[in-house]
Amino acid sequence: MKIAFCSLCIVFLGSSLVYADDWPQWLGPKRDGVWREDGILDKFPAGGPKVLWRQPISAGYSGPAIADGRIYVMDRTLANGVKSPANAFATAELAGKERILCLNEKTGKEIWKYDYDCAYRISYPTGPRCTPTVDGDKVYSLGAMGNLTCQKTENGEVLWKKDFQKEYDAKVPLWGFAAHPLIDGDLLICLAGGSQNRLVVAFDKSTGKEVWTALDCPGDFGYSPPMIYSVAGHRQLIIWHGQKIVGLDPKTGESFWSLNFPLKMALNVPAVRKVDEDKLFITAFYNGAKLLKVAPTGRSVEVVWEGKGKSEMPDKTDTLQSIMPTPAVKDGFIYGVCSYGQLRCLDAKNGARVWESMQATRGRQTPKKVSSQEGPDGSERWDNAFIIEHQSRYFLFNEQGELIIAELSPKGYREIDRAVILEPTNNLARHPVIWVHPAFANKNMYIRNDREIVAVSLAK
Repeated sequence: MKIAFCSLCIVFLGSSLVYADDWPQWLGPKRDGVWREDGILDKFPAGGPKVLWRQPISAGYSGPAIADGRIYVMDRTLANGVKSPANAFATAELAGKERILCLNEKTGKEIWKYDYDCAYRISYPTGPRCTPTVDGDKVYSLGAMGNLTCQKTENGEVLWKKDFQKEYDAKVPLWGFAAHPLIDGDLLICLAGGSQNRLVVAFDKSTGKEVWTALDCPGDFGYSPPMIYSVAGHRQLIIWHGQKIVGLDPKTGESFWSLNFPLKMALNVPAVRKVDEDKLFITAFYNGAKLLKVAPTGRSVEVVWEGKGKSEMPDKTDTLQSIMPTPAVKDGFIYGVCSYGQLRCLDAKNGARVWESMQATRGRQTPKKVSSQEGPDGSERWDNAFIIEHQSRYFLFNEQGELIIAELSPKGYREIDRAVILEPTNNLARHPVIWVHPAFANKNMYIRNDREIVAVSLAK
């Protein structure tokens, strides 16, 4: 019995990413968009949830990571005299610095920061995209131009770093590096974007030494983060880049299977989601959705169904064509936000649309600026809400800074409550937005815009 007990302890303690109530990486402890804490409120108090603190921050799309009483987040400051372009698609060089900030979780006060010169030559040049990844006493961050940094959580000391452009001959994607790094055992797995079979690189997480490399992708390689699932009984690293979706051996980078899926503008921000034991779901803004089935051998894949809509226009999409938020999957149904803000429920078996609602992304029902990006029903291109499952309901954070509690089921969308948490400040879209994934930890929510980061209590 003592041996069995010790073995069990090793199993649970050996996975340093799984903290009871922390949020140490993008999409949470298990990288699945599920918040598992108890004692969370059912509705908001009058006037909205209690604000615990607010602290200034600079610009960026990087969400916060929470671990061991500290918050880690990235932002960007412009060089003196440099201004953000009025045209979001402009890619002129903008001098400035990227920063990694470590804050006190209880107060928001700065513990340490680290910055480095980083000129941007990307579209939507607000700031870094990736959420830091915390593993034990180390934090890993990836900037928008391909600067990977490993630091001590205690004091920010840099242990090792990589420059994907210089060291891997990487071509920076149009919208910058956005695929959140993934810890797997002793490895840190990244989409480095390199040439000569170095699209994906696995580093020794302690030393930065290259362990294996894999794949090539001509042109932009995309934005979807690496994910590891057990599919059809086989543990596989799923890489979805601008030309293919591929299953690899996480330990060696060996390719098990691949499926051609060339994407317009390599636009594939959402993560691949697992559906059932042997199926994977993908959704792309321009190219639509597919459900894939991995063979029992783990060595091949087939398409179960795919969306017929090949245009992102709202009257021409049939399944799901997501721009940013990763869909939620529950009990054989998929819940995601389509190209013009349509929150949709799909039957995972066949891709049939069960229902659609605009309620979550319409925000406070205030008039929006009329633009050429408006859909025929008044919806707007790229309207979105990030979706987090919590027990029998969901928290949705929309781009207008509202947090929504709702039930999502095959029966429909049922809103329980909503509250304004933070004002949208990013003006590079068709109206001010917050395009940042929140973190949920220790009965609180943490979210930032381009001016401040805020903590609010969601305790019952």
